[in-house]
Amino acid sequence: MVSQTTAQAPADAPPSASPPEYAPGELAALAARHGLTVSGARPTLPAYVRQLWGRRHFITAFATAKLTAQYSQAKLGQIWQIMTPLLNATVYYFIFGVLMKTKHGVPDYVPFLVTGVFIWTFTSQSITVGTRAISGNIGLVRALHFPRASLPIALALQQLQQLLFSLGALVLILLVFGQYPQPAWLLAVPALALQAVFNTGISMVMARLAARTPDIAQLTPFILRTWMYASGVMWSVGTMLQGNQVPHLVKLALEVNPAAVFINLMRFALIDSFGGEQLPPHVWAIATGWALLCGVGGFIYFWKAEESYGRG
Repeated sequence: MVSQTTAQAPADAPPSASPPEYAPGELAALAARHGLTVSGARPTLPAYVRQLWGRRHFITAFATAKLTAQYSQAKLGQIWQIMTPLLNATVYYFIFGVLMKTKHGVPDYVPFLVTGVFIWTFTSQSITVGTRAISGNIGLVRALHFPRASLPIALALQQLQQLLFSLGALVLILLVFGQYPQPAWLLAVPALALQAVFNTGISMVMARLAARTPDIAQLTPFILRTWMYASGVMWSVGTMLQGNQVPHLVKLALEVNPAAVFINLMRFALIDSFGGEQLPPHVWAIATGWALLCGVGGFIYFWKAEESYGRG
């Protein structure tokens, strides 16, 4: 029988070698030398834009799927896309137009009101869904690697699709109340395009804020309700300010309010009695400025926190 013995190191043998320790700067240089990068690191802004463009088919498909599933459990289905703003307009008509008499001095009040409600709903819903863009899709964010801005952009696109679907009802109401197609109706296209860029930027801002502070989603309805009352959805800003001693800064703030600007541009395009004198000076420049400021600024603001979404 051959016995086996376990070899043991001599008592005076040196200890086994341990991995060398590096300073943070040396470790980063070593990783860069071997082509290693931080997992989930934020790409450069041009690279991020290219990534988003590469996911454009996902963005459109995600938006369409969300729109289709939104009312899938309701018996009336997609009809609610039209019914919801119409019911809101009906309630506002009786409360504000009839009881509070805000329709006095406003020609074509029903087209005026319905246009305001539809356009305001586009902005308010884009902001509302933006607050849930990250938190409402946290499983997707943690499971897959993709540019996170795809989510608020897709949800803003969903609201644009819903608005375009609902515009058929708006056009029908305009026809019933004597507003027939005019060349000015073409102005609705650039107005909606600028509003869509503005909405998307605000949606991305809210997505980042709500991802860090979920309580933002609880405050949003109160902020939106206050903003709606200040945007002339149910009443004419110009008519209400006539003869009132309102400070100039307050009047200026009401006139350049972005929601009011986009609503009034659509009223100017679609309603004959809503003339250019009811618009603030340089209104198209104001609308373009809001779209660029919020669209580009919101995108950069969201991108700067790219590596933090879904963590913690």
